[in-house]
Amino acid sequence: MRKLTVAALVAALAAGCASTPPEEDPVQIKLNDLDTRVARIEHIISNQSLVELAQHLDTVQADVRQLRGRIEELENGTETMRKQQRDLYGDLDKRITALQGTNPAPVAAGGSTAPGTPAPTGSSVEQTVYSQAFDALKAGSYSVAITGFKDFLANYPSSPLAENAQYWLGETYYVNHEYDAAAGAFRNVLQKWPDSRKAPDAMLKLGYTQLELKKVAEGRATLTEVTRKFPDSEAAKLAGARLRHVPAR
Repeated sequence: MRKLTVAALVAALAAGCASTPPEEDPVQIKLNDLDTRVARIEHIISNQSLVELAQHLDTVQADVRQLRGRIEELENGTETMRKQQRDLYGDLDKRITALQGTNPAPVAAGGSTAPGTPAPTGSSVEQTVYSQAFDALKAGSYSVAITGFKDFLANYPSSPLAENAQYWLGETYYVNHEYDAAAGAFRNVLQKWPDSRKAPDAMLKLGYTQLELKKVAEGRATLTEVTRKFPDSEAAKLAGARLRHVPAR
């Protein structure tokens, strides 16, 4: 009986030992914990990188928008400058077309050509030299035109085409924004050929030039003189229109 009891006790202890799980390795537990923490940190870092990337993209997009706005401003400014140039050249083309081929002749009171007065012409050589300078002006080759007109005036100062060359020299300086030189050229027209058909236009453009040089009082006086001396001319109409937009002082 006692032997049975002892045997049963031993069997029970053996069964108890078999059902109790072995203790976990503390080193493995620590490693598992570290793995979990590393994974969590990597996840946080990954999310933070995405946030920074998104912020960087926002910055880049803002810069792109600013650049586009600047480009649009530059394009608008360029188009405005082109329009101003077209207007300026268009005005010059109209004046060239209207006056092309005309030659100086005496001017009657009011600025119109005296009736029955033939328009003088230069020699074939003079006409060729003059035309070359004039064609350069029409083509927008202003430096070539300036040289051509100056050479013409130096070589043919007494030519019937001299006053035309002097006037268009002034126009070339004017469209090239060389206002001091333009003023001198227009004054020469008025001094050498005060009664010529170019005088009203020369005086008008002298007034314009003085205004461009910020000599407002002189410009107003010159334009007023145009309306007084050549009241029936197209130059007088243009002078009156410009005076309406020029301050009194």
